[in-house]
Amino acid sequence: MTRDVGEARGILRHAAAGAGVFHHARIAPCTALADLVQHYWSVRWDLRGHPAQVRETLPHPNVHIVIREGNALVHGIHGSRFTTVLEGLGGAFGIKFRSGAFRALLGKPVSTLRDRSLALEGLADARMRALSTIDPVGEDDASKIAVAERILLDLRIPRDADALLAAEIVDAIAADRQLHTVGQLGTRCAIRTRSLQRLFNDHVGVGPKWVINRYRIHEVIGQLADGTSPDWSRLALDLGYFDQAHFIRDFKRLVGLTPSAYASIAAPRPASERT
Repeated sequence: MTRDVGEARGILRHAAAGAGVFHHARIAPCTALADLVQHYWSVRWDLRGHPAQVRETLPHPNVHIVIREGNALVHGIHGSRFTTVLEGLGGAFGIKFRSGAFRALLGKPVSTLRDRSLALEGLADARMRALSTIDPVGEDDASKIAVAERILLDLRIPRDADALLAAEIVDAIAADRQLHTVGQLGTRCAIRTRSLQRLFNDHVGVGPKWVINRYRIHEVIGQLADGTSPDWSRLALDLGYFDQAHFIRDFKRLVGLTPSAYASIAAPRPASERT
């Protein structure tokens, strides 16, 4: 497990300091699964005797399999923020698949999963159902990952050129903060806009414009959580908005607050969520 999982992005509400016990880990896959899995994540909490906590994230362009309380679901890409309530004693274990990689497991365009969740029984390969045996609370992270990797390695999923290309393009969008339009992306990748759209619809699940906008919004959220105040007018133009008002409207629709209101309540990110 050598690949750097990178910085956590898109977390809107972090664990409240001093309120119970909270564990959050993100772990890279083995080399043989690096084309399929972005990383594994594990969350455990003990809030017994403490108020419930609301956690919110602004999802990435990735499909997840999440095991929680004996229930295993495939989560497609959600356009709006994802909200969950943590209370008592509990946990969740997730597999975040690389953009483009889940197409082979789903057997149809990943866009059919957009804003949807699917039981593992809905996947064609019955071997995937064994993931539901993972205990998200009672096992250590290494044991959970060992079970997941044994199952995924047994599938022997072939490398798909289009899936790898989609993953490379999404990685480029995430890494290059100067990419703001589909036109720029097409020029950089030497791919026509319609071909990009077809590739993303089939293998990623959302369009390239959606992915570009989401990663740029993630950067804004990270800056605000770190106490940085951007130049809003310049930022809106850089993100491809006609004016600042349109940017603020979209930010509020996604996050639930205006940028300035979010900045006023954003708590510093815990160290565990920066790695």
